[in-house]
Amino acid sequence: MLQLPDILLQHLQGVHGFDKEALIAAHGLPAVTSVRLNPHKHSMAFADNAAVPWCASGRYLQARPVFTVDPLYHAGAYYVQEASSMFLHHVLSSHVLNNTSLRVLDLCAAPGGKSTLIASFLGADDLLVSNEVIRTRASVLEENMTRWGCMNTWVTSNDPKDLGRLSGYFDVIVVDAPCSGSGLFRKDARALDEWSEANVLLCSQRQQRILADVWPALKEDGILIYATCSYSPQEDEEILDWLADNFEVKGLSVTTRSEWGVVETQSAKGMYGYRFSPDKVQGEGFFIAAIQKKEETDELKPIRYKTLQDKKAQEQTKHLSDTDYTCLQLDKDNYAAIHPAHEADYHTLKQYVYLRKTGTQLGTPTPKEWLPSHDAAMSIHIAATLPKLELNKEQALKFLKKEDFALPDGTHKGWILLTYNGLSLGWIKALGNRFNNYLPKHWRIRMEISDMDWA
Repeated sequence: MLQLPDILLQHLQGVHGFDKEALIAAHGLPAVTSVRLNPHKHSMAFADNAAVPWCASGRYLQARPVFTVDPLYHAGAYYVQEASSMFLHHVLSSHVLNNTSLRVLDLCAAPGGKSTLIASFLGADDLLVSNEVIRTRASVLEENMTRWGCMNTWVTSNDPKDLGRLSGYFDVIVVDAPCSGSGLFRKDARALDEWSEANVLLCSQRQQRILADVWPALKEDGILIYATCSYSPQEDEEILDWLADNFEVKGLSVTTRSEWGVVETQSAKGMYGYRFSPDKVQGEGFFIAAIQKKEETDELKPIRYKTLQDKKAQEQTKHLSDTDYTCLQLDKDNYAAIHPAHEADYHTLKQYVYLRKTGTQLGTPTPKEWLPSHDAAMSIHIAATLPKLELNKEQALKFLKKEDFALPDGTHKGWILLTYNGLSLGWIKALGNRFNNYLPKHWRIRMEISDMDWA
């Protein structure tokens, strides 16, 4: 059984709902495995599994499979996400009115769990900016957002202070703050090894700095959603009090059901927070709160710009998409499809932040044809009229390992979109009795696959 730090248990003594013996006992049980389905990529994956009560697309798994050998994972049919953190969907549904064009920032977004959840919540004309300051983690974030397939999700890699210069720009900012990680002790033994009281203090100071830096970017009456995977009040309720001391805010409550096991707490200044612990919920340790900004904030003025729409490239790529889009030439060989309403956002954002990924990357023109990108293949807007080839599991895994397999007789030459259970996996270019595999090299499966995995 995991040995929880005594000093942590002491700090939790005054927290509403804390049950020392039950929490210790729960940490002797295995962690719960859960996934969240992509509502834009329908499949039969986990169709019969129990739903996560606060998130309709969440599913509990009885055991943790090897997701790497499931082609549906690579197709973006679902995201492996801890169930407690899916409560973000309930918070958004409770306090974010999705009846206007929203701008949402996920500030600390890697690896992408909350960003893919937000993307599923938003409408097509809303815009999500998913940010990760650490470049290596930003690469993982970009891959996961590509799998999810939404055109209105952009990826940036910037310090919170850079984004804070976008005064009054965002309607919603989600800060899943770097924390001491005590809520993940069951899932990650390293979190327990690295935990210390000094690290809790360090994280608390970092959380305050992050919030202060990004605060100007939230518009008046906008919603800040703050979350950690820490049990420590210093990183949870005390951060809410720090916000109340330093800014004009209103704490927002969220309706819950008693059978969920979610504990509503109030900070010393009456700010609402929601705690998850494995002795009460089917999930891991988590904390989340919603705060409304109640201070006057100047909003960034719209800038004048010359459109970068490339009509020639748009004509060359229109066969790839079933939806209207604006094709931007971002640089020499980089073309992106964005929602027609978002070009002003592009010109504004590029003045302040580093844009890693804008909309759906479309590919590259060559003298003879258009070379389509993997991003386009994964898009939820991929055209239904494109030539497709449905694969069985063995073929799909061989494609994902960039290994050869036989094409059916009569397969036409040219670009073909490979699918598994009707969902896109990527491109090949058929050349008669052979083909070129256009799956990006860094996306390929590297692990050895046994005979049982092929089945």
